Amino acid sequence: MKPNVPTPTNICSYVHGEFVTPANQHTLPIINPATEAQVSRLHEADAAEVDLAVQAARASFDSGVWSRQSTDRRQATLLRVRDLIFKHAEELATLECLNTGIPYMQLKKLHIPGAGVQFQFHSEAASQLKGELHQQRSGYQLQVSREPAGVAALISPWNGPINLSCTKIAAALAYGNSCVLKPSEYTPLAFKKLMEIFQEAGIPDGVVNMVNGRGVVTGAALVEHPGVDLVSFTGGGNSGKIVNSIAAKSLKRTTMELGGKSANIILESADLEVALDGALASIFTGNGQQCLAGSRILVQKSIAREFISKFVARAQAIRIGDPFDPATELGPLAYRAHMDKVLDYVKVARDEGAVLHCGGSRAPGFEKGLYLEPIVVEANSNAMRICQEEVFGPFATFLEFDTLEEAIAIANDSEFGLVSYLWSND
Repeated sequence: MKPNVPTPTNICSYVHGEFVTPANQHTLPIINPATEAQVSRLHEADAAEVDLAVQAARASFDSGVWSRQSTDRRQATLLRVRDLIFKHAEELATLECLNTGIPYMQLKKLHIPGAGVQFQFHSEAASQLKGELHQQRSGYQLQVSREPAGVAALISPWNGPINLSCTKIAAALAYGNSCVLKPSEYTPLAFKKLMEIFQEAGIPDGVVNMVNGRGVVTGAALVEHPGVDLVSFTGGGNSGKIVNSIAAKSLKRTTMELGGKSANIILESADLEVALDGALASIFTGNGQQCLAGSRILVQKSIAREFISKFVARAQAIRIGDPFDPATELGPLAYRAHMDKVLDYVKVARDEGAVLHCGGSRAPGFEKGLYLEPIVVEANSNAMRICQEEVFGPFATFLEFDTLEEAIAIANDSEFGLVSYLWSND
């Protein structure tokens, strides 16, 4: 049952401590993927509204109200943010569930607490910051100190909106920067509450600002703005290339996290039941929409048939349903175009000669909602598209190998390089 949390009817920009009245009349619907009904609307920030947010961030940074604050005082404020996120975890998780479809229990137990911990981690890391002193040349000393970079543009994705945004915000604030956040236009519901938390915690006005809208409108205006010093982007590879190219025109520093096609290597020496639990969790948690997903499952040939058979049986038993139901293990995908993309990869798999073990269509029994059955395919070559391209859904691809050296070669035969997993008791 959905907790009784009010849903904001309008999502607007947040500039210098206030939610602004939008000048641009263009709006975007916010859809609940479990019902496909509109639950709110987003007012898209145009270039003029982005300019106001960047100006507010720049003014706060130049004033020193945060950038020149002592590290211990910044740390105390960020720890208050952590505590408030923990306090309002139910509300944040409810709003996040409503527009992502991620099971509520995963959000409340993992995503939202993880967001709070980011503020603790980065505040503690900042308190240990050190300078350097170099004395290689007689008669000379070179002293290196570290200062805040300035105004950071933070562009976060839709698959873990609050958690992944807080990773960026906490890192920016801990070292004295001001920032302008642009969440995904698909999943903005919980950010109104997050901005209120920052205000209640005592972060000065203008230090954290937020603009909303599509990447081609709001995101582009933010990245190319001359008042922005650096850009942190999490999203797809193609979008990352565009962001990097825009930022390069004015020599902005960029940090990119552009997804993965991570290998999950299962050796014959592994505890198979433990490895099975891990493999299922690494691809189906978050409805399969996670950059860290172990989406290429590499299994040693001596155990492959047994492991794949057990994996398929477990995948077919996964409980699909309302993301607010505590029993639900797999909820709906975030938005329709993405669901269609995942289903397109089923056709790609068939065309390439892969074996479809289960799934491949919308989940039966749901008149509404973007629900898919768990998809498990077996590939015959790592060169296949389903082994090289990020599907970003509840879509597991199996490959067999003979030796650990072969598994490592397969794992590294990818344009991605995010994470890898290895199961063994040796």
